[in-house]
Amino acid sequence: MDLFSHSWAALRAAVAELPDEDFERPSGCTGWLVRDLVCHLIIDAQDVLITLVTPIDEEPTRTAVTYWEVAGIAPTGADPLDALTVRLAAAYGDPRLLKFHLDDVGCAAGRAAELANPALRVGTRDVVLTAADYLSAYVLEWTLHHLDLIAHLPDATDPPAETLARTRAMVEEIAGTPFPASWPDRDALLIATGRRTPTDAQRAELGELAARLPFVLG
Repeated sequence: MDLFSHSWAALRAAVAELPDEDFERPSGCTGWLVRDLVCHLIIDAQDVLITLVTPIDEEPTRTAVTYWEVAGIAPTGADPLDALTVRLAAAYGDPRLLKFHLDDVGCAAGRAAELANPALRVGTRDVVLTAADYLSAYVLEWTLHHLDLIAHLPDATDPPAETLARTRAMVEEIAGTPFPASWPDRDALLIATGRRTPTDAQRAELGELAARLPFVLG
């Protein structure tokens, strides 16, 4: 749960540091500008708040790792919800409004996470998890989206090393096998999730695992 707070604070800080013009640059999410991704983060923060106040009296059905499902194809940005996010982001107009709303609801989500009982069982997406597992799952969400945020912003702040390492461990558990130990965590995550195409040499290092890429998580 500490890594949730760490990864979320780092991502919000990275957004707060962006100059206005960067909101019109592409993000690492297909079809989304940076402003669209920030709007998505606002919606994510709202989901965290809703989930943490939706206790459920059932046994957990998922863990932080099994919460994630591997999709067959990468998103194209044409999904109705993705398209709605783009329209919502455009409606903000001024990037400062996006920053303000993310800071507002983001701080609330962060505080709710700090106050949550780790053993609390919560329901979301028709599954049940403990609050600890739910928040741990979001370490992956925040870290990958932090990479998406800075995909075309070389001067932006990277995700914390601890959250990169934890996210890599989760993706490797989902994949059922480790990625080459020589790869930095950031490279491993970008290649594993289809955010970067591996070179021929990297494919050779992956061996049979290369045929299973990418692991599109949703």
